[in-house]
Amino acid sequence: MFWLMNNVSTYSKLVKRAPIGRRKAGVVVAASLIGCVVLAIGALGCGSSGGGDGSGKPKVLATFTVVADMIENVAGDRVEVASITKPGAEIHGYEPTPSDIANAESADLIFDNGLGLERWFDQFVERSGADRVTLSEGVEPIPIAGESEYAGKPNPHAWMSVGAADIYIENIRKALTELDPDGAAVYRRNAERYEKRLEKVREFVDRELGDLSQDQRVLVTCEGAFSYMAHDFGLEEAYLWPVNAEQEGTPQQIADVVDTVRERKVPAVFCESTVSDKAQKQVASESGAEFGGVLYVDSLSDADGPVPSYEALLRRDAETIVSGLTEGGSR
Repeated sequence: MFWLMNNVSTYSKLVKRAPIGRRKAGVVVAASLIGCVVLAIGALGCGSSGGGDGSGKPKVLATFTVVADMIENVAGDRVEVASITKPGAEIHGYEPTPSDIANAESADLIFDNGLGLERWFDQFVERSGADRVTLSEGVEPIPIAGESEYAGKPNPHAWMSVGAADIYIENIRKALTELDPDGAAVYRRNAERYEKRLEKVREFVDRELGDLSQDQRVLVTCEGAFSYMAHDFGLEEAYLWPVNAEQEGTPQQIADVVDTVRERKVPAVFCESTVSDKAQKQVASESGAEFGGVLYVDSLSDADGPVPSYEALLRRDAETIVSGLTEGGSR
């Protein structure tokens, strides 16, 4: 670029010294060179890391809506943030669309959860060419219990612990600061404010679940997605399947959970929003328990739904669990 600009300047001086007849031809060449400079500058601008909406902001993607909300809270208005998956989508076995891939190619960063949550992500991010940030890095994982093929592998739902969420937030802050150093103070301030709000949410969840008696503390769900919350708040966990996969709600899984519910006299069972609740309602019917309602883990709702944010998700789940285990009601 600098070579081209310097040559335009030199050529213009030579044109001025040339005879009039030659100047006309020289002016045409000089104008062509200037045009090349303008086009080259425009091309550099188009190729820079500005937002896909033409805002000039950095553009980052998240694999699912929960972490996209976390990123937005730290980024504020300095970064364009979007989720690859939409509200209500099942994240584990998601199949990216051509538009997802095209959108990723213009991203500066793509945030994933890690811990084996997004089985499709490695190939996706490799095709996009974008840099990758794994938010669960630094989290001490809880291994999946039981005797399934997933036994011993990390449970990927670490964001269901507010303590682990603080690690996510710090990883977000560091990544955004590296991407946009001028925004470092903003990202630090936003992260600190967000962590304080989440601490209030943790206190709320602790109060809600703290009211449960010892014989009301068995949480039965479709997927084993509540290990981190159960660990934090002293709940026992039972579930139909450990991780959303092909084998969901098999006769053996249903029979095992029915036995647990009967033996422990569990008053209500629950299911997550992104999977079918058919098997869990069968458990309720066969065991005599109530269906306690829908819990949110892998996805937020739409903006006008019950859990438009991560904070709302944690509050709603705590309220639903307590209502189900104390009243047997469905929300």
